[in-house]
Formats: sequence, C-alpha cells, structure tokens
Amino acid sequence: MGLRLHDVAPRQGAQWIRQALALWWKRPLAFVGLFMFFLFSVLLLMVVPFIGPLLGLALLPMLTLGFMIATRSALQGGPVHALQIVEGLRVPDRPRRNAQIMLCVVYALSSIGVIELAGYVDAGLFEQLQIALAKPDTPAAEVNRILADPRLSDGMLVRFGLAGLLSVPFWHAPALVHWGGQGALQAMFSSSLALWRAKGAFLVYAAGWAMITIGLGLLATAAVLMLGSRQLVSVLIMPAGLILSAMFYVSLWFSFTDSFGDDSAPD
Repeated sequence: MGLRLHDVAPRQGAQWIRQALALWWKRPLAFVGLFMFFLFSVLLLMVVPFIGPLLGLALLPMLTLGFMIATRSALQGGPVHALQIVEGLRVPDRPRRNAQIMLCVVYALSSIGVIELAGYVDAGLFEQLQIALAKPDTPAAEVNRILADPRLSDGMLVRFGLAGLLSVPFWHAPALVHWGGQGALQAMFSSSLALWRAKGAFLVYAAGWAMITIGLGLLATAAVLMLGSRQLVSVLIMPAGLILSAMFYVSLWFSFTDSFGDDSAPD
C-alpha cells in the first residue's frame, strides 16, 4: 500500500465519527463480537501469573490493527472475524512481524511504567477504590474517604495524561508497519507526526466522543429517574460500553486513511 502523509482539516474529526457510526450500524454484532472476543482473550490471559497481564497489555496495539483490518474488510464487503485481531502477527514477512512484536513489547512496558508511576502518586488509592466498589458491603463513608483524598485526583491526572501521551506514537504505528512496511521506531515517529499535523481534527474527534459518552450517561440517568431503579444502570452499562468501544475502534481506520491515504480503499 502506497502511503503518504496528508493534511487533515479539523472538520474531518467529526466525519470519522459519522463514518464509524454508519459502518457499525451495518455490522453491529460483528464488530461488538470482535471486541468481546478480544476482552475474553485478555481475561483468559489474566489467569496466567505474572506474564498474563503483561501479554494482555501487549496485545492492545493488535486490537487497534485488528479493527482497522476488519473495518477495511467490511467496507469492501468482506468478513469480520476473530483472527483479524492477530493478523498483524501472522504475516509471512519476518521484518514486519518483528516490528509488530517490538511495538507490542514497548507498549506493554510503557503501560506498566504509567501504572506504577500513577500508583506511586496516589499511594495506591485507585486500587483501594476499585476494591471498595467491588464489595457490596463497603460503607459509603469509606468510599467517600478515598474520593476526598487529593492524592487520588493527582494519580488520575498522571494516569490519564500519560496514557493519552502514550497513545500518540501508537495510534497509527501498527497500521504503518502492516501496510507501509515501516520499522517500529519509524512507525511511532510517523504516527506522532501525523497526530500533531492533524491536531485540529483530533481535538474535534475527542470532543465528539466525549459528547457521545456524556449523552449516554444522561440517558442512563434519565432512565433511572423515570423508572426509579438504580439496578437498571448496572444492566445498561456493560452493553453500552461494548457498543461504544466497538464504534470507537471502527473509527480508527478512517483517521488512518485520511492521515496517510489508501488508494486501494473504496470511497
């Protein structure tokens, strides 16, 4: 695939979301099923001591590439299936396969660094909050105590801020290795450059997804107020999260093609 970096207008950020929603609507079960397959695979890996969580983090770049491959296939009338998640690691070209493995290793190690640093900043409060929320008999005072601690907000700023920065070099990198034949470091640099040059579009893109997420939250709140059932929220959160995540990953292909161009893709 011949790739070259394009200038992207800010309005394209909204277009990526519209294109993703339109394509997801045509194949909703296929895309949600693909995301559920990845989640189930990661949960199985978590059972393996020590190395399991590391492998789960390492596979996240392949989730990005797998959804791009699936989206491209769906646009061309092809199938969407589970093996597309690992297609980047199954290529016969050894240099490309090694570059993808390098991306996975660097991403996993960097993610662990972010998690450890955030845990140091908040003194483990985020983990305590997760444990407290998971127990139905946890006193509300205990949860409020954790939430009121300023170290928790500091840790969340570090966690989300560094995770956002980490996503920049990896946003397009797996696709640039897979279709562009770039090495791991070159792909990470190209991805960072592309996001910087299209920063206006990505700001619109981020704002659009934030508005959709807030809108879903308001709908859930309205449903609770009308029906008077808090349990309904927990029932709705899981499918809504799966659908929203699948839609987001579908949109990655459109951000890639606008940034680098793909002459072989249909209009």
